[in-house]
Amino acid sequence: MRVAVASDHAGFLLKKQIVEWLRELGHEPVDFGTNSEEPVDYPDLVAPAARAVAAGDCELGVVMGGSGTGEAIVANKVRGIRCVEAADPVTARLGRQHNDANVLSMGSRIVGSEVARACLTAFLEGRFEGGRHVRRVEKIAELEGDRARPG
Repeated sequence: MRVAVASDHAGFLLKKQIVEWLRELGHEPVDFGTNSEEPVDYPDLVAPAARAVAAGDCELGVVMGGSGTGEAIVANKVRGIRCVEAADPVTARLGRQHNDANVLSMGSRIVGSEVARACLTAFLEGRFEGGRHVRRVEKIAELEGDRARPG
C-alpha cells in the first residue's frame, strides 16, 4: 500500500524510522518531507501529504511533529481526511475501526520509537468496522460538504 509520510523538523527523525518500518512491512512510503532538522512550517508539508490521501494517490498517511497536534489539525482541514492523533496503539487502532481514520498523527516529543512503531502497526492493521459507525462518519463528511460514503 502507498502511504503518504510527512513531518516538520521536530518529527524528522521519527519520520525516517516510519519510512524504514513501512518498507520493512512491504508498503511504499511516499515522502513529502521534510528532509532535515532545519526549521520548516508543518502546514507546507502535511497539507500535500493529506491531499495525496484525499485524492487516492496514497491509501493512508502518517504525519509527525513535536506534539503531532498541529499536524493533525492541518490534515483534518483537507476535505475527506479523518486524522487521528495517537500516543498509544489503542487510540490508533480505534481511530481506524470507529472513525475510518485515513491519516495517523504522532508527536516525536510524546512517543518513543517502540510506542510509535506499535501505533503505526495498529493503524495499518486496523479496519473500519462499519455498522453503527457509518452514520457518524457520514455526519462528519456532511460537515465538510462531502457526502462520500466512508470505508
